[in-house]
Amino acid sequence: MGLTTLGVSLSEEKGAKGRRGRRRDRRRSEGIDASKQRVQDMDSESIKRALGRFTADPLPMGFPLEIDPPPRRVDVKWELNAVSREVQNRTGEIVSKRGEFGFLPQERVDEIASQIEELPISLEQALSLRNALNQEKSVYSHHKLMRRSNELNRRYNSGEDVISLSKRFDAPPVNTFRAILTGRGWSKNRIKESLKQPSKMKTRDREQFELAESMDRVSSVNQDETHKASMVFEDVLYLFFDSIGVRYRTQEQLMAEQKKSEGRAVITPDLLMIDDVRINGVPCAWIDAKHFFGADLKFPRKKTQKQVDRYVAEYGHGAIVYRHGFCSGLKINGAEQLDASPLDLTLLDKFHEESNS
Repeated sequence: MGLTTLGVSLSEEKGAKGRRGRRRDRRRSEGIDASKQRVQDMDSESIKRALGRFTADPLPMGFPLEIDPPPRRVDVKWELNAVSREVQNRTGEIVSKRGEFGFLPQERVDEIASQIEELPISLEQALSLRNALNQEKSVYSHHKLMRRSNELNRRYNSGEDVISLSKRFDAPPVNTFRAILTGRGWSKNRIKESLKQPSKMKTRDREQFELAESMDRVSSVNQDETHKASMVFEDVLYLFFDSIGVRYRTQEQLMAEQKKSEGRAVITPDLLMIDDVRINGVPCAWIDAKHFFGADLKFPRKKTQKQVDRYVAEYGHGAIVYRHGFCSGLKINGAEQLDASPLDLTLLDKFHEESNS
């Protein structure tokens, strides 16, 4: 799937599930024709590269030497329901609180649901936006936090716990714990190895690290749950394109080939289209799945653009499908922004239900 994911937690998604369809019609009625805004000039280099990928010499990485039967054109109409920049901003003020980086208790989830009731955004989207805002805050405040590592270490040694320090400095608990260890003079490598093996820490450090992990969904070491949900969302996309008869190569297939030929994975979108797929009239040579809300924020936009640039250089124009939709202000050069509106999410819902139980 690529990139750190920012999706809604299993417990929060369960609480939001009952409200999923409540605002669907409202979002649709207030939606804009996002595809028209995002369609680049059809003479752009990324479009030309996407259209010419079947006859390029040499062929792009991962393309079969022969495609039998030959590639066929498949037109896909994809209805979009983008969230406006104004709504993203108003929602961000509601969901983001100082020092709040962990999983939310049901009372707080209900509070958020009540406050966004009149806004054209779902609870799941709001919670995913919260994760994006927290990650952006974490990234751009990291150096400031590290500059105060000696102070953090002194406060920790005097008896303050990692959660109170996290709230005091408005930083994710695990990052706060890392800063404490930095204040001790530990190297980055020593910190990394220690967090991988917390059982080797002294009692208080181990207990404080475990507490930090339990209260942090931004910089926690264990991201297994999020990764598994992302993989299931990829399966949802495979099923969709299978249902309309589109041929593609998967990320796993591309990775296996590239590791054999190049010694490592080089360029591996989730789906590499072998047919000439046009989504809302735009050629899309590849698709990448993101199990989170596509927020119009600097950090996720910059990170995604860097990934997309690699795909465009090899295959041309593509598309990104955001599980929880996207902000209409988000612009990714070389890629269409899509939401999950036409997808059958039964497989993903089942995964979350089983995980919660």
